[in-house]
Amino acid sequence: MERFHQLIRWKDFRAAGALIVPEKRTAFSRARAALHDDRDLSITDYEIEEVQISEDGLRATVHSRIQWMRLPSASEHTDMVASEFVFEGGAWMLESQDAGPFADELPAP
Repeated sequence: MERFHQLIRWKDFRAAGALIVPEKRTAFSRARAALHDDRDLSITDYEIEEVQISEDGLRATVHSRIQWMRLPSASEHTDMVASEFVFEGGAWMLESQDAGPFADELPAP
């Protein structure tokens, strides 16, 4: 969970994509390319505020505050983001986000 946040902060979207559930990876990667996020998106700060793990240990909801901006806008956004992670194949993978710069490609199922 921390790893995903670190990767997007440093614009390593290819590695971040590997931490997303397989059925959403292509849409995530295509959107990064189409929006020129390697050039135009900046995650200026993030803070993980709360992690809730399901009783069975297979799902986690991560609440974080993400500050970001995407050119050509000069406005910084601050979003409270709920990220849903699932434990599959021995690894935690991001399934959805309800806000932030990736919410369109990672909607809740």
